[in-house]
Amino acid sequence: MKTSRGNGMKRLSIFIDETGEFGFGKGSSRLYGVSFVFHDQSYSIKKEINDLNQRLLNIGYINMIHMADLIMKRGDYSNMNITKRKNIFNAIYYFLRKIPVKYQTIIIDKKYTDNSKVLRRKIRNEIIKMLEKNKEFFKKYDSIILYYDNGQETLGNILEDIFSKFKNFKHVIDFNHKVKRLFQVADMLTYLDKYNYKYKNKIPIVNGEKYFFTGEEIRKAMKKLDKKKYYSIKKTTLWLFF
Repeated sequence: MKTSRGNGMKRLSIFIDETGEFGFGKGSSRLYGVSFVFHDQSYSIKKEINDLNQRLLNIGYINMIHMADLIMKRGDYSNMNITKRKNIFNAIYYFLRKIPVKYQTIIIDKKYTDNSKVLRRKIRNEIIKMLEKNKEFFKKYDSIILYYDNGQETLGNILEDIFSKFKNFKHVIDFNHKVKRLFQVADMLTYLDKYNYKYKNKIPIVNGEKYFFTGEEIRKAMKKLDKKKYYSIKKTTLWLFF
């Protein structure tokens, strides 16, 4: 994998998306999840993005991939058959498997959380724990650029407070969701990891999800991603930590 920068500056891009909400009222989700996709900008993924875009063009869909709508057959996907929707999923799933990124998803089960204040504290603590566990990794970078659109202001404030302690930190709120395919990867991971958590903990799965994924398919998909965590950073550029 060739590097794309020659000035010695090491930059880390972090793409973040969430699933669930901070509310505890009727109809609120049981699970709250946040996915982080870490991309060392020294490693170009231009070819992989071009390949993904070409594959999507061949399928007949070039817009932003929103995983919940794709699986539940809503919005842009309401008139698509299961084959086309699965082809779109496979395109971004295999894109993720090819690119040199790290990623992690934090899942909070609100069943064990009393209120929004406790939930905020748990999310904050889990993010800090993730950073502390991998502090040597983050120390390598001269600047960190966080891409989160503040879809939830509460989460945005938590992220700002934690990541602002890094040198040369920048929070990008306004960006093109269609172009930033890594943001769409983060969106996909929130859905996959939430689904996997539900499956493992016997939480009811809605019919639309059952129709799109079988239990065996989700186990295989997650296992293929999970295998990356065994790769050494020194030996390969495909990383994953949990």
